[in-house]
Amino acid sequence: MEKVILVAASLKGEKYSKESVAELERLAHTAGGSVYKTYEVLLNAYNPATLIGKGKCEEIALEVKANDISAVIFNEEITPAQQKNLANIIPAKIIDRTWLILDIFASRARTKEGELQVELAQLKFLLPRLSGKGGALMQQTGGRRGGMGTRGPGERKLEYDRRRLRVRIAKLEEEIEKVKKERGIRRARRAVVPLPQVAIVGYTNAGKSTLLNTLTQETAVYADDKLFATLDPTTRRVKMPGGGQILFTDTVGFIQKLPHNLVSAFRATLEEVSEADVILHVKDASSKDISEQSRTVFKIIKDLGAQNIPMAEVFNKCDLLPHYPLAALKNANPGAVFISAKENKGIKELLKKIEETLLFKWHLKTIRIPVSKAYLTGFVYENAMVKKRVENKDGSLTLKIMITKGNYDKIKKEL
Repeated sequence: MEKVILVAASLKGEKYSKESVAELERLAHTAGGSVYKTYEVLLNAYNPATLIGKGKCEEIALEVKANDISAVIFNEEITPAQQKNLANIIPAKIIDRTWLILDIFASRARTKEGELQVELAQLKFLLPRLSGKGGALMQQTGGRRGGMGTRGPGERKLEYDRRRLRVRIAKLEEEIEKVKKERGIRRARRAVVPLPQVAIVGYTNAGKSTLLNTLTQETAVYADDKLFATLDPTTRRVKMPGGGQILFTDTVGFIQKLPHNLVSAFRATLEEVSEADVILHVKDASSKDISEQSRTVFKIIKDLGAQNIPMAEVFNKCDLLPHYPLAALKNANPGAVFISAKENKGIKELLKKIEETLLFKWHLKTIRIPVSKAYLTGFVYENAMVKKRVENKDGSLTLKIMITKGNYDKIKKEL
């Protein structure tokens, strides 16, 4: 573990968020850092040269020298000029919240698609921070150490100048566009199969992957008690209690101040959300910052243009809450479902809620197909989710189905 110092700067008179500082500490830990000390700096105004005052910078520099500190991590995004000036004063890697998140993403990318998207976001972030030909990461990483803040393209592309970087960015955008088209083809194939699609979204570490593993009764999705355990979307079929199956897709976790370049680069992946029939918003019931986390998730959903998709809310990790706080949370959120994915509690109620939410688009119908219209049976199975089938004595079929209005109208027209 690398020893790091955190710097949380805020303006006097503005609301100070202890949760944001605690989250920065978790981000640092996820990236492989051990927090030695946290500086909470109140300012009348941000210093355009160094974000915080020069005196505080020099104080931090002395702490770095005396205690072999590897990196200094700022909670706010710092400009290229501030980056350079801070690196000239403080003898350690200078990392801001944005780069820290990008660094974590680089270490978590497990597929070619994920690596492409992370590299694109990192290079777009680095482009204005080049210190000249051959210096792509020298200021960003302190130019002296590996480890935290140097994962991804920084490990192998220090020789890039601006022109080469722009060429690489264009190439990555081209490759990601291919990924986008391939994802579109896969979604189109899934659309042929008459299964409703649910996108699992939520703040990072809310337990989305654990929930998907519980729903599928397997451990096909990597789950860990760390931020951004999952980068690449995973889709699995889940059997419903009332019959039929639904496709659930686990997505990358959201976070406050999620870097714009990252949202842009991961748009091909996040489009899974905007194509869903239902969005399942998973919340960490044990979080002290649940309201702010929810606002962050809603904002990103809106940015994706998915705000009009029906949503079901579920509070996870309820096993971590004492009785009275949990009761208060339930009273404040009467339309939500309360579960513990880890302990497999509340899952039946959750699936029932999802089926109810699906009724906004997928309608529950019962149809009878006479022998003379037997050719319709194939169409029904191809375009609806059959929950129950009864073969009648007269040879007809009675089917209980979930189906979209358009396909139901087609069947009714034939009947």
